[in-house]
Amino acid sequence: MSLFDDEHQIRLRAFEWLEEQTLIHGDVLPRNLLEQGFVLKGTRIHLLGAQGIWKPRIFQKIPLSITTTPNSPYPDSHDYEGNLIYSYRGTDPNHPDNVGLRIAMQESTPLIYFLGVEVGRYLPTWPVYITHDDPQNLRCHVDISERFMDAFVRAHNTISSKNTSRRDEPNSHGFINDSEILKKYAARMSKVRLHQTAFRERVIHAYRCHCTMCKLKHRELLDAAHITPDREESGEPVVSNGLSLCKIHHAAYDKNILGVSPDYVIHVREDILEEIDGPMLHYGLQGIHGQKLHVIPSKRKNRPDRERLEHRYEKFLGVS
Repeated sequence: MSLFDDEHQIRLRAFEWLEEQTLIHGDVLPRNLLEQGFVLKGTRIHLLGAQGIWKPRIFQKIPLSITTTPNSPYPDSHDYEGNLIYSYRGTDPNHPDNVGLRIAMQESTPLIYFLGVEVGRYLPTWPVYITHDDPQNLRCHVDISERFMDAFVRAHNTISSKNTSRRDEPNSHGFINDSEILKKYAARMSKVRLHQTAFRERVIHAYRCHCTMCKLKHRELLDAAHITPDREESGEPVVSNGLSLCKIHHAAYDKNILGVSPDYVIHVREDILEEIDGPMLHYGLQGIHGQKLHVIPSKRKNRPDRERLEHRYEKFLGVS
């Protein structure tokens, strides 16, 4: 088996391993787990290392993953189609790591992208592809739309076949029968997923993994609720525009069954207070009416923005 095939097998196994780990741990994975990686044929494969552009020792030229760390000194961003604009390492466009990204583009090789949503916790997206190289500006463009996996596996399954029909062959980008509209839509959706997950992790972390209304502290049952909805212009994914809520209180907040006034007091809609039902209604909703938020972020800049709360509370009163 050639070195190319070895690396191809490792990438496939890395994708499978990430799928397994996200089923166990959720969308966001701890850094130490990614650094430890997995063992394949007696060799440990680390998915993430000290450098943002990470190439295991047994790989020849092309990296396995690229990473944006929390508070990164590099100006990684997104273009208007949702693609990641990823910064080179250093200032030399011909540094081996940067050359590796260029070769990945030329050979349509899939990579893994890790977005650091907080210190020690990373959101993986795979497979991603380098679609444009810009050495003059020390950066490249990365497609993060997650639409290539089936085609990549199909290409792998036919790697040694001499009878592949032209109709079924992946094109130069490794996918089959794609359309520009679908590409742009998928890229935007992937960007939304990245930022929504990052927002959730930062909000829940700021609230010390508690629901601010009932103090429930099971992370898997917590959401980050927007005070100003993200569909509105001022609905930025910043912690001060979020509340850490358990799923039932998140749903109740979104449906204006309850509201939060600018003084951090919880209010339950009048008709709900008059209902008679089981213990969930009594203790889960009616029982928190008039209480203050139990947990708020310790950093002042992360606390619920009072102007946003006031605007949202006015809508709640309008429904009530």
